[in-house]
This record gives sequence, structure tokens and C-alpha cells, in this order.
Amino acid sequence: MNDPVVLSAEQLHKDFGEGEVLCGVSMQVRKGELVSIIGPSGCGKSTFLRCLNFLEIPDRGTVTAMGVTIARNGGPWRSAEEHLAHRLRTHVGMVFQSFNLFPHLSVLDNVLLAPRVVKGGNAEADREEAMALLEKVGLAKVAQRYPVSLSGGQQQRAAIARALAMRPEIMLYDEPTSALDPIVAEEVLNVMRTLDDEGMTQIIVTHDMRFAEVASDTVVFMDGGHVIEAGPPEVLCVNPAHEQTRRFMRTVL
Repeated sequence: MNDPVVLSAEQLHKDFGEGEVLCGVSMQVRKGELVSIIGPSGCGKSTFLRCLNFLEIPDRGTVTAMGVTIARNGGPWRSAEEHLAHRLRTHVGMVFQSFNLFPHLSVLDNVLLAPRVVKGGNAEADREEAMALLEKVGLAKVAQRYPVSLSGGQQQRAAIARALAMRPEIMLYDEPTSALDPIVAEEVLNVMRTLDDEGMTQIIVTHDMRFAEVASDTVVFMDGGHVIEAGPPEVLCVNPAHEQTRRFMRTVL
């Protein structure tokens, strides 16, 4: 794969006071790549993902996304670093396990809110773009409804459309289907497949091994705050090199 690296993490460490959760995690992601991060609960997957856009502040290490670099070497989080983190987040969208939609706003207004607040711009053009995004995720017909009236899968798809409204180059997902039943989860996963076909760079923390094996370009196995191994799914999911990975695969498969 000759596409450029658009996101890299080097030697990320994070300690919440009870021992390190991340123990020097490094990773590179290329443009258009779909990366699935798998591993047992509590292994540091979600913490690592949140450190990539500084929703969690790593203690040490470096993150570079779309040319914005933030290096940490301990010490307090400074205003200059927060300014860089804000720049980095304009390139990196995030979707959570909990949908985090505003209940008092319609689906359309949830999608419109961030562009209006952050970018201003033309109201009619923003509305047209938001409707196009809702069409992309299959929600154009429910644009005027409120989140409480939607299924879990519809709410998660609305959350993806909201993240896409900021026009990120990279999308991060933290267990986006774990609260959904398998049929509804498939609706959400299909949106990610569509984005992958369109060339969106995506990093997904998931327990859905079928999606990781079938849809990913790269699968990363983490355990105990370390990346144990990474590779194409046809290798890592079928014939992993490390015994830790083999044990995990025997458990989940």
C-alpha cells in the first residue's frame, strides 16, 4: 500500500494512577485504510482511541494527524497544546458507543449544530449538505424526528452523519455497535463499508470479529496496554503469530 500515512501514534503512555493503561503504543494508518482494533475488555483499546484526538491526554508520546503533531513528555496540559488539539480535531471525527445526540433537537438539527457553531457559513448550503449526509446513512425520511423516536441503529447512524458534517478526513469509532442487536448493528456497519468504498480513513474499536475479519484492511490486536501484533485480517484472524492473539481468537471464535 503506497498511500500516505495520515495518522500516526508513537510510544503513547497513559496512567490513570493504578498502573499504565497504555504502555508505549505505536501505530500508523494510511489514507483510505480501515483499521479494526480488537482485544479483551480493559486492554486499553478505547483509551488509545481517545488519545488519538486528545479526548484523553496521553502522559507521554506523539500523535500526528493530517500534518498536526502534538508531542507529550509529562507535565501539565498547556493552552498551546489545547490549541493544537483543536486543530487536530477538525480533521478527526469521533463516534461513541453511546449516541450522545441532543434529545431536544431534531435529527437534522443535530447534524447541523456543529457546522453552524464552529464554521458558520451559508445556512441553506449547510442544510443541503446535512440532508445529503442523512441520505447517505439512510435517514433522510426521519430528518425532522427527534432521537427518542429512533431505533438504536438509526441514532448511531445519525451520530455518524453528525460527525461527517465537520468534513473530517479520519473517522474514529469506539465500539459503535456494542449496544445494538446484530441486525441493527449491520445497518451501522454498512455505513462504514460505504465510507470505506469512498476512501474515508477509519479506525474502529470493535468486538465484532466478523466485521473486523471481512471489512478491515488491517486488524490490530491489543492486550495489556500493548499492541501485540497487527496485520491483514486473512493473516491475523486466521493464523496469528503470537500465542496471546491465538488464545484470544480461540475465545472469541
